[in-house]
Amino acid sequence: MNLILETDRLSIRQLTLTDAPFIVELVNTPGWLRFIGDRDIKTNEQAENYLTNGPMASYTQNGFGLFGVELKSEKTLIGMCGLIKRKTLPNPDIGFAFLPGWMGIGFAFEAANAVMALATNTLKLPTVLAITLPDNQPSRKLLEKIGLKFVRIFSSPDKEELMLYSN
Repeated sequence: MNLILETDRLSIRQLTLTDAPFIVELVNTPGWLRFIGDRDIKTNEQAENYLTNGPMASYTQNGFGLFGVELKSEKTLIGMCGLIKRKTLPNPDIGFAFLPGWMGIGFAFEAANAVMALATNTLKLPTVLAITLPDNQPSRKLLEKIGLKFVRIFSSPDKEELMLYSN
């Protein structure tokens, strides 16, 4: 396990190909489909491709990426949180997604707060961005709670209206 961070209740680690079944489950939850979009990942093979070309490639290219968030006590993956370097944004942005049963009880805040500390204190990133849909109120609230401020509305490459946040 490539442990990146620990909090009181969570271990935040690099994702591996063995996490493919978790990815299939996460990316097909109602919240992911509504607020992030259908990535057409329905099989473990498709999830392994996503992991290889997404988070795992980002670890090598950028030194960061989306990380798995586990309950320390049970070693159970409950979500993802990390930093993404998108071609469409000038700086890395923080992203997070959790399985429905683990939302609304502080785990996303705990993980996102730790990732923000990693970004600013360890990686020395001067600017961390975030994007979310305007109707994703829980995400907006969490971004503000971790210290990000709304900057502006912009259109993504697929013409979707998004809210941009920055530290």
